[in-house]
Amino acid sequence: MTDSDADIASPLLLPTEPPAFQIINPDGCSSAVLICDHASNRVPEELNSLGLAAHQLDGHIAWDLGAAKVARQLSIQLDAPLVMTGYSRLVIDCNRAPHSKESIAVQSDGVLIPGNQRLTLEQKTLRGDTLFKPYHRAIDTLLDARAQRPTVLLSIHSFTPRLNGKQRPWHIGVAYERDDRLAKLMIGALSECGDIIIGDNEPYAIEDHIDYTLPAHGKGRGLAHLMFEIRQDMIPTGTDAAAWATTLTQAYRQIEARALLICNE
Repeated sequence: MTDSDADIASPLLLPTEPPAFQIINPDGCSSAVLICDHASNRVPEELNSLGLAAHQLDGHIAWDLGAAKVARQLSIQLDAPLVMTGYSRLVIDCNRAPHSKESIAVQSDGVLIPGNQRLTLEQKTLRGDTLFKPYHRAIDTLLDARAQRPTVLLSIHSFTPRLNGKQRPWHIGVAYERDDRLAKLMIGALSECGDIIIGDNEPYAIEDHIDYTLPAHGKGRGLAHLMFEIRQDMIPTGTDAAAWATTLTQAYRQIEARALLICNE
């Protein structure tokens, strides 16, 4: 960890617990800034694992398996800043607006989350003040410091190989909103990196009414941005994560000059 910042002390986190977010390589020279919204499956000790078993917190409902490993390697290979969440999305999802019903999930993929049932407004606000707001302030602070530099915002996620009984064939998805210029460049570059099945806005697209991070910090600032979704069985080990980071690095460097032209329009 190159850098890590804690916010004001909160009754939700013990002094010995990690902060709400981590910033890796804040002075990285790349035009890319990396974000990982679902990097951790950690739950504050105060919340007693949300009433879930260890194997449930190790599963995909609690975090994006392998995404943090890819993001860390990509940060190294691109020399890019990276902002990562420090706690599970089951505590509060940093890629959902605080008013969203999905902000604090009462169930996920059929699993009831005991520690999220019948929360008071005060309890929800405490989670937001402790974890959600510091993470997004960190992104804002980093982007403010780069205001005079062309910046491309890249968000790293992962997805399950199978959902609702259906196999998902894509190895990686490239997600965007209405402006597909950067996505088309990236999909073209990735298609030259090997035998990769690429999802064009599959298995997910970026949607204002669902996603928060890229609409707020990407579209909100007028920055070129993309979300990568890597299938979780593609990145089970650190070696696999490093290989995918290399693929993404090669693809980004291939399109970087054209991506920066989009930034300047």
